Amino acid sequence: MNFGRPRSKLFFLALAPNLKLPGPLRAETTLDKLHAFMRSLGTAASGPGRVYLTGGASALLYEWRPTTIDIDIKGVPEPPGFFEAIVQIKEQLDVNVELAAPDQFIPELPSWQQRSIFIGKFGQVDFFHYDFYSQALAKLERGHTRDKSDVIAMLALGLIRVERLLELFEEIEPKLIRYPAITPSAFRTEVTAFCNTHSNPT
Repeated sequence: MNFGRPRSKLFFLALAPNLKLPGPLRAETTLDKLHAFMRSLGTAASGPGRVYLTGGASALLYEWRPTTIDIDIKGVPEPPGFFEAIVQIKEQLDVNVELAAPDQFIPELPSWQQRSIFIGKFGQVDFFHYDFYSQALAKLERGHTRDKSDVIAMLALGLIRVERLLELFEEIEPKLIRYPAITPSAFRTEVTAFCNTHSNPT
């Protein structure tokens, strides 16, 4: 048996169908590219809808990061032609686009849409920042160094307040049983530690 023989993607997918293999390597997204993405998506959509930006895209627009690897988005409701447009635009602009939002990783926070901040309207599509409290809690649950820095930036910019962050965590805490990848006690420790060691901007 020749163990040195190169294997195709189909070989690995046959062994592990759920394995996510890396796609084409793309350049990091800048603020200019993000603006171009929103304009292009708004133009390409054939009807109205809402697109929520989260993660690095929000960080770019508030300028606490200079670049991001992915543009994370969620359409609710998805504008007509949403998926077809993304396929074309990511190739045209050389950007990574992920359909991702905090509610994939933690329970959906009540009234998250009402707290989402309007960015602008491009064509018939309204763009928003996905609720920053949802973003902050999802990042604290993940607990990476960059994620914690992002939450500190949200706090410094007045996008979240520690008292409300803890209140909203307590509202979703009973639903964590539906998320077996989360250890509720560790999540609570992370949130309370953050709220106890950081204060709202004056």
